[in-house]
Amino acid sequence: MAPGFQHSQQIRFGDIDSYNHVNNVVYLQYLEDARVQLTYAELPGGGTFQDLIGTELFILVGRNEIEYLAPISFRTEPVYVNIWVTNVGGSSFDFGYSVSDADTSVIYAQAATSMVLVSRTTGRPIRLTLEQRSALDVWRGDPVPFKRSPARPVITTAEGNR
Repeated sequence: MAPGFQHSQQIRFGDIDSYNHVNNVVYLQYLEDARVQLTYAELPGGGTFQDLIGTELFILVGRNEIEYLAPISFRTEPVYVNIWVTNVGGSSFDFGYSVSDADTSVIYAQAATSMVLVSRTTGRPIRLTLEQRSALDVWRGDPVPFKRSPARPVITTAEGNR
């Protein structure tokens, strides 16, 4: 597992679908729970990432990608969402995740989310400050090792050539 943060996630009976496993949509809720916990976690030296964002800004999800590796059936012991930062851009940053058992011996899913820092007043992206970047670097880790790379778009010209 990459450096970052580990969030314990209790499986609720309502998370289970008609196939007797955690529904794929519920995984997005698990990722969100971990993201919220991470951004409110105490940083070295005090404060949280949410403190650095303040009340005039907020972070929005720009993109999610999930790769399901094994089903999770109902159980009383929690699963763990491991979350870390994989990239920091001008006004955006990316989280990587794995959903696993506590010891990461079984990984049920891996995922990535792109986040964008936005002004509440204008609704426009805002550049990350040096302090915000430093905070994100605390959780920096490797890119998510997806088993399948995303599909690449096929670009054709007016003549039909690739």
